[in-house]
Amino acid sequence: MSSKQAQKTAWVFSLIEELPKVPTKYFKKLVNTDDIWEVRINFSNNIFRFLGFIDGAELIILNHAFQKKSQKTPRKEIKIAEDGKKEYLLRRG
Repeated sequence: MSSKQAQKTAWVFSLIEELPKVPTKYFKKLVNTDDIWEVRINFSNNIFRFLGFIDGAELIILNHAFQKKSQKTPRKEIKIAEDGKKEYLLRRG
């Protein structure tokens, strides 16, 4: 990831942290998943996705990231995030 891509990523993360309602262009719940959410970052021809889940009222756990190359989020990427969520919840107790 270049420094400009990292800057845009930090900007999107700050939007999610600060805005009471984040546009779905940047943050949305994925359907047909175990409550997995997706952070979307578009930079030129590169599309980065961070997957995770919400824990409590103010904590978002992003536990998987990948560079997206297709329109639909690949099921294997969602499965990795879902497995990470299960592991997190087991460790947390």
